[in-house]
Order: sequence, then C-alpha cells, then structure tokens
Amino acid sequence: MAKRVTIFDPPEQDHSKALIENVLDLTPVVDLGRDVFTNTRPLWHPPGARGIYGGAAIAQSLSAAMRTVPADFAVHSMHCYFVLAGDSEIPILYHVERVRDGRSFVTRTVQARQQGRPIFTTTLSFSRVGSGGAKTIDHAVSKPVVALPEDAKPGTMKALSHAGGGPFEARKAGIVNRISPNPEEKKVRRFVRARGHISDEGGYQAHLSALAYITDSYFIGTISRVHDIPRFSSPAELEKLLRALKNPSDLDDEDLTRALKELKEEEAAELRRRLEGALSKATDQKYHKEVGMMVSLDHSIYFHNPRAFRADEWMLTEMESPWAGEGRGLAIQKIWSKDGVLIATCTQEGVVRLKQDKPPLSKI
Repeated sequence: MAKRVTIFDPPEQDHSKALIENVLDLTPVVDLGRDVFTNTRPLWHPPGARGIYGGAAIAQSLSAAMRTVPADFAVHSMHCYFVLAGDSEIPILYHVERVRDGRSFVTRTVQARQQGRPIFTTTLSFSRVGSGGAKTIDHAVSKPVVALPEDAKPGTMKALSHAGGGPFEARKAGIVNRISPNPEEKKVRRFVRARGHISDEGGYQAHLSALAYITDSYFIGTISRVHDIPRFSSPAELEKLLRALKNPSDLDDEDLTRALKELKEEEAAELRRRLEGALSKATDQKYHKEVGMMVSLDHSIYFHNPRAFRADEWMLTEMESPWAGEGRGLAIQKIWSKDGVLIATCTQEGVVRLKQDKPPLSKI
C-alpha cells in the first residue's frame, strides 16, 4: 500500500494565491474535532535536514490557531518547541486547544502530531486590537539604512535565476562588524519576501503566516556565520570550488554558473581571494572548525505590528548571537517592513556542536 503524505488528496495549486499560501494551506479534519487541521499539501524536507522545514510547523500552527480566534484579536507572541523531527512522508495533525478567551487577551496552544506523537508544540497569545487605550507608551528600534534590492529586469540572467525556487526569496544585505574578532558584535542582514502576490482573500493573517514561515530561515545558522565557520569547511570542497571558479562554464550548479557569469572581473577576484583565505585556514588544524550538528530547539516570535506590513514586499532582517556555549547557541532576529516599521522580534536556541578531533573521554 502506497504511503500517503497528506490525509486528503491535495488539490491543484490555486494560482490566484501566492505560492506560500498554497504551501501553508490547511484542511479541517472535522471527524476529529472542530479545532483539528492537517496540511493540505506535502511539506518540504530540506536536503541534509533531520526533518521538515521548521518554518512550516511554526506557520501552520499559527494559521490553525488564528482560525479559532475572533477577527478583532491579533497575535502578539508565540513560543514554540521542536520536539521531534517531522517526517515529510506522514501527514501532520494540528490540534488547537482554546486555553482562555478573555476580554483583552486570548490564549491558544497548538500541538502538531504525527502518528499520535507530538513533534511540535506552541503557545500563542492574541490581544484585542486597540485594547491598549488612546494613550500608550511607544518606542521601537529604527530600521538600519540599507538600500532595497533592485528587482531584476525581465529577461535578464538574474531574473531567470530568481524565477523559480521556493515560496520566498532572500538577498544578502551585508554583515555589520564583519572583521570584528568578537562574534557577539556581528550582525547578519538579509532582505526577504514571499514570492508573488499574497491574495486579498488571505487577509492580514496570510501575511502573518508567511512571515512566521520565513523567520526560521538560516536563523540558528547565525551562530556559524558570526564565527566565520565556512560552508565549505573541508579543503577538498574548497579546492573543487576554486577549480570551478577558473572555468565557470564547468560548474554543475546552474544558478551558480549564471551568477558567476554576471560577476565583474574584480568581484570574481575578490571571491577567489576570500576562498583561498578560507582554504589556508581549512588546511591548518589550528583554525579548522566544522559544524557537526545544528538543530533548532525552540523558537519565539513577538509580533509588534501584525497589520502594518506585507510579507510579499522586501523586509529587512538583522540577526545576531549574544551567546553560544555548552553545545548550544542563541540567536536574535529583528524584522522591519519595507516602510521601516519594526514588525517582529524573534529568538531561537539550538544545538550547535562542532565535529571533534578526539572521541569524548569515557566516564568512570
């Protein structure tokens, strides 16, 4: 008997909606209760990951909870724990519990289960819009002055390379204090947005779900970035890439080939110089570090202005890490809308372990 990845046969893609809306669509499972939902379509399992992309569980749990809350309440925080790796070949059931319905605040918990086992759990709090009163205390961190990415013109190689892909896209926006010897002083910036146009039918809730989905992208990876642990950490991988740089047409990766062809000569020389520097460190065991395990443990999102942004417009994210140790690391992320409004602050802790030169000592 063939294995089913969804409980119900998935419908055709709804082209009136953005790809991310299709990815995150939920179907009620009324036979199991009024507040039980399941993923409508198969979920993505990133290459090399232990399970499904964590952002899907975060976003679909949020979407399920929002379906049980009055329209005049908006989410202001959610606190999540990744319990087990999600299997992309097994349907997920999202069970929403209506913990409390107050006049100003509403609380929900959502547990995502596969084959009866919890794989993800979150608690969400919603506040009534305008319940703070006419007089309020207001302040927010200003958006850094960073130029928005330029959208590629139709027909160009850059436009072609961004034409397909996943439900959202990202562009690098630099690293603050890149050369600092202190990892805690560095800040990694990226622009992100959902691909296509999020439908009016989805309302502001669709933008919140899309934002929640995107927040898990490269988040715990901030730890390795601020420690300058390169993606190609073995000399063999770096040498292979260096050889490819000398003859870009020989590259297997089509997107990388197109990108390299667009580079000016000085940009290619700078890339080669940085790779050669990384290669010299990789061959020196004194500097050699390689990530052995990187897994998210928890994830929190504080939604500051849930109706003041569009997730299909460029949002600026800034990630940093105030601490790492004991085989774990903590990352913090701030997100601004295209118009400069601080829309969310996120935290994530994860297991971050390096490959060890020697096996651990036996306990006596």
